[in-house]
Amino acid sequence: MTAFANSLTTNLAVTGLVLALVFLLPWLDRTICKKLGLNLQGGVSSHPRAEALLRLRQGLLLFAFAVYLAAVAFLVFFSRSATRDYQVHVALFEDLTGAVRIDLGFVGFLKTIFTDGFSKAVSHVQIISAQNIAQVYMNIMLFVPMGYLLPYLFGWFRAKVRYRPALACLVLSFLIENAQLVFRRGFYDIDDLVSNTLGGVIGQFLFLSVAYVVTHPNWRKEVKAYRRWKRNAQNRTLYPFARRMALIRTTLLASNEENVWDFYVMKLGFRLIRQIVQLDAPGTDMLLQMGKMQVEIHCANTRESLPGQTLTLSVRRLPPVIRRMRANGITVSEIRQDVYTGLRCVQLQGPDEVKILIIEK
Repeated sequence: MTAFANSLTTNLAVTGLVLALVFLLPWLDRTICKKLGLNLQGGVSSHPRAEALLRLRQGLLLFAFAVYLAAVAFLVFFSRSATRDYQVHVALFEDLTGAVRIDLGFVGFLKTIFTDGFSKAVSHVQIISAQNIAQVYMNIMLFVPMGYLLPYLFGWFRAKVRYRPALACLVLSFLIENAQLVFRRGFYDIDDLVSNTLGGVIGQFLFLSVAYVVTHPNWRKEVKAYRRWKRNAQNRTLYPFARRMALIRTTLLASNEENVWDFYVMKLGFRLIRQIVQLDAPGTDMLLQMGKMQVEIHCANTRESLPGQTLTLSVRRLPPVIRRMRANGITVSEIRQDVYTGLRCVQLQGPDEVKILIIEK
């Protein structure tokens, strides 16, 4: 999966473009958004047309990503003509073994580094094919932007940034290699899968060490707090199970069954899973569900005053939720900033003065 020219000039040009992307993109993004009053950390923006500007920003980034994908497609497909035969290279590290010869062997090379020094070890290395080295290097660099841009653009990859971008690069490289084999445009090369995936790993590491650091000024404070918590929590009861646990049910108190049905089921769209009528009391218990989340409501069916209660929900994008609620006659507050996380949120009122908070996360 190499470019039509693997010259030193081509490799230097690709390296320069990748470095410019890695270091200039987050700096420009942060600088421009700061001047326009746009919040990149999920908080409330000060610009009156922040939503439109954020959509424009996302559109420009997606356009740049599409240009990158088009360049990759050109390099791996359209820059070469179809061959007459199907060509497959399945030997692992065939490109590297054909490019470099170490007369001491790899283990001997490592021993020499520790005994006689790096310069002595390098003297036993002989370059056989600079073109093969350039090919491996190009395959790595070609997918560095992929591993970098996927978490930069898409929250789904940011949520599991330690493995999702690299896994996506592996899958995409596998699809490209198979397409090259089917259309006979180049080799089906196992080494390319390894090189492309390595490029994706480097890209996601650069996202964490460069892009996230630049666009999140408080990253040091966040990392210190996380490490302090992790150090103290490792011996606690539930820590080993934290990744496999989630809060799925919360409990509310209500005074009128009809109001609960009208608001939660008819307006918000919760599904009634089960309803239990108390035989020895006037109350009714209801279990409602939306996706994986459940809300248990105890309806006393009395006029007694209830304590203040809050139901907090999270969504990926807040504006569509606000528009749909207002279209259905539900009064929603203006977008504000959550006092705990700094993320954008809105508030609405449920039955019995229940405060419902919806946070964009």
